[in-house]
Amino acid sequence: MSAMTRCWLVCPLLSLVLALPVSDLRAGAGEAGGSSTVTISDVRVRLSDHGPVVLLSADGKSIPIFVDHTVAASIQAALTGEKLPRPLSHDLMHTILEALGGRVVRAVITLKAGTYYGSLTVAFQGQEQVFDSRSSDSIALAIHFQAPILVGRDMLDAVGTSSLEPKPETL
Repeated sequence: MSAMTRCWLVCPLLSLVLALPVSDLRAGAGEAGGSSTVTISDVRVRLSDHGPVVLLSADGKSIPIFVDHTVAASIQAALTGEKLPRPLSHDLMHTILEALGGRVVRAVITLKAGTYYGSLTVAFQGQEQVFDSRSSDSIALAIHFQAPILVGRDMLDAVGTSSLEPKPETL
């Protein structure tokens, strides 16, 4: 399939999605819970007794977010620049967005009732649109696009653990 045919098929769909209203994302997940925000300075993928964990670090604290093995591999590959033998879903989305001139400009991670949520801001044709997502998907795509990952100061203070704790084994 030629690039022109792919664009003919995908561009109208992407344009339609970007034209959708942004409902309540800005009131909750899109604005890091209304508190002051902190930019994550370091992202690591580790193995723990409970499976793969992504550690979001800022201001001497780390927020652990448990993910499945496939997401962990995707995030680790994006962090290291490694090319996997076959593209994973995040690689595919990155490739599609880049081919169509889109880019991720930020990811915001929030916590509601014990569950982490992601909010992904995508810029396309001069417009920005916020998309609700799993926190791990927002993290992976932000890393692919080298976009900032933001969390609320209140969330970092509430669930962040000291970065001086022993580190789990590297994935």
